[in-house]
Amino acid sequence: MQLVVARIGRAHGIKGEVTVEVRTDEPELRLGPGAVLATDPASAGPLTIAAGRVHSGRLLLRFDGVDDRTAAEALRNTLLIAEVDPDELPEDEGEYYDHQLIDLDVVTEDGMEVGRITEISHLPSQDLFIVERPDGTEVMIPFVQEIVTEIDLEEQRAVVSPPPGLIDDRAEIASSREPAEGSAREPAQDSAQDSAGEAS
Repeated sequence: MQLVVARIGRAHGIKGEVTVEVRTDEPELRLGPGAVLATDPASAGPLTIAAGRVHSGRLLLRFDGVDDRTAAEALRNTLLIAEVDPDELPEDEGEYYDHQLIDLDVVTEDGMEVGRITEISHLPSQDLFIVERPDGTEVMIPFVQEIVTEIDLEEQRAVVSPPPGLIDDRAEIASSREPAEGSAREPAQDSAQDSAGEAS
């Protein structure tokens, strides 16, 4: 199975290094020196990683045969793709590969349908589930233990316990509106705002 593990960003310096947007929880394994990666577009690769280092919180990579800034810049926005055994599991218990989570049904602990995971967004602070709702809209759910209480791969579902305002349409509407002039904000709306603020 092929998995996107990074996207190449801008060139760094004049010796062929590039910044990369990491899309794997195991960059040491997938993006280490010697790794051979397919690319999208395919014409840009395959690429072999010659060296890597962290600079100002960003991962920098250098590839065999990419020796100057012009060649590095030509790779910008190229996706790096690793070949992964579909039955392979991460080393740490409680961790999952993106392909295991994509298409899982998301439900609350009381059984309410939220939607389906369509994408995993890897941010520096945390990962987010991008969930498509039945009506076609999207909601972002932080992949943290306090909110995602269970991942059941056999049942193909993720169980969530969202704080008020995270997936509640009425709370979202209330928090995005200012009260009309001369009117008082309802306590329930204040509560939803406060809770949503604490969760962010």
